[in-house]
Amino acid sequence: MSSVDNTNSYLNTLNSNYSPTTNSDRMNDLTMSDFIKMMTAELQNQDPTNPMSNTDMLSQIGQIRAITANDKLASSIEALALGQSLATASTLIGKKITGLDQHNNPIAGNVDKITIEDGTTILHVGSSKITVGSIQSINS
Repeated sequence: MSSVDNTNSYLNTLNSNYSPTTNSDRMNDLTMSDFIKMMTAELQNQDPTNPMSNTDMLSQIGQIRAITANDKLASSIEALALGQSLATASTLIGKKITGLDQHNNPIAGNVDKITIEDGTTILHVGSSKITVGSIQSINS
């Protein structure tokens, strides 16, 4: 019972740190560190007269490893996608493109430079910015 109380206390602390949102949103905001803290609190506060079985403990360790591996894989895929987008955009420097800017205004002109803003590759055409996905045509 003590482990449930401590885990609930930790979850209440987490919930108080977030702005009011739905429960599913709060669960999406949990980090790997939060998950490990909850698992550790559960292990530390288990009933000594009825400890967790080895099978349950190995299952939870397996879950932690799987989550860690998935987290690393997601980070690697994001980095790969950004690298691919950057490589594609770099071939467009000096080329004339047409597309829509961030406000859906039509833009045409030569790509002056590329930058990365908030993990997105941005093409600069004069003072306008266009994402790679907003390009409509490319001319030499």
